[in-house]
Amino acid sequence: MFRPLVIVLGLLAMSVPASARVVAFPASFKTQTIKTNGTSLHVRVGGKGPAVVLLHGFGDTGDMWAPAAIALMKDHTVIVPDLRGMGLSAHPDSGYTKKNQAVDIAGVMDALRVDKADLVTHDIGNMVGYALAAQYAKRITKWVVIDAPLPGIGDWDKIKQSPLLWHFNFRGPDMERLVAGRERIYLDRFYNELSADPKKIDEATRVHYAKLYARPHAMHDAFEQFKAFDEDAIDNQAMLSTGGKLPMPVLAAGAEKSAGTTQADVLRFVASDVTGAIVPASGHWIMEENPDATVRLITDFLAK
Repeated sequence: MFRPLVIVLGLLAMSVPASARVVAFPASFKTQTIKTNGTSLHVRVGGKGPAVVLLHGFGDTGDMWAPAAIALMKDHTVIVPDLRGMGLSAHPDSGYTKKNQAVDIAGVMDALRVDKADLVTHDIGNMVGYALAAQYAKRITKWVVIDAPLPGIGDWDKIKQSPLLWHFNFRGPDMERLVAGRERIYLDRFYNELSADPKKIDEATRVHYAKLYARPHAMHDAFEQFKAFDEDAIDNQAMLSTGGKLPMPVLAAGAEKSAGTTQADVLRFVASDVTGAIVPASGHWIMEENPDATVRLITDFLAK
């Protein structure tokens, strides 16, 4: 089972200035707003070749994937959206089940005329990724899934009962008032407790994401991601029951100081072709703590 502390899911009208630590996407990447499934997503696209879609989680935005995008753009068309209600995407009032957000991503693929793509996900991105792969199995060729469980799958019922996971139910108007103006404090809790070494998530990185999560409605919508977990669990169990295990090759990578080998154990419940891997010397924040090793795992698997 995921260790309770480390499985916590981290498991522009106004532009946010780039910081020294947060790696920038190459200038050749284009950003655009894509209308999809009743909302609009901020999407970065660059490179050439077969498509790969990268999905982020809580505490990050699509910005986390820049080092991977730089490596993948040599032989892939790299597509990096911000999820619904997060980053620079629109903030609709509803639609935060991961099954629905998967439709968002399928719509992005449609808008870009991408029929099939590899998929790379982390944290809440894993949950959207499973719903995408389950609903559109013929469109996902390979899946790299990194360091977070899936609602309703495996030991989920035990995981969510841990008192350390209080933030799963931390939402509502009063909670939003408590966090308003203190987004940095709230995010620091996750960066500090879920990392192998908190110093790896440096000041510039923390400032960068705190500004994004301080934008209007951003924290409310982040809470909505967690609020949807109970429905996500029902949806996941139904998709597995009706559709069976995923057919595409899956790399299930857990961080050494976080999910570890449990990541592969969880994915074997929902996929038939699972390879396990470890991101060494890292806690949950794999792209901040050990981007080089994470990128190698991704590129090596997709190249097979």
